[in-house]
Amino acid sequence: MAFVIALWILLYLLDANQGNALVDFIHDAASWLAGWSYDLFTFTREWVQVVVGYGIAAVAYLVIGHAVAGRLYRR
Repeated sequence: MAFVIALWILLYLLDANQGNALVDFIHDAASWLAGWSYDLFTFTREWVQVVVGYGIAAVAYLVIGHAVAGRLYRR
């Protein structure tokens, strides 16, 4: 999940073609995954909004995934 979100942030920062089907799919998936965090904070610059809004979700998924993997590994 974090990879998809990070990939979208990278594609956005590199100004990828929004009309491309793969870019559109990645954007839709990242928007769905980060829907809860995207508007948590608002910034005047759009690129900062994308990086922070999607970045919070990516970090949260990494932390949760690491905790779950650690818990499963101990068993």
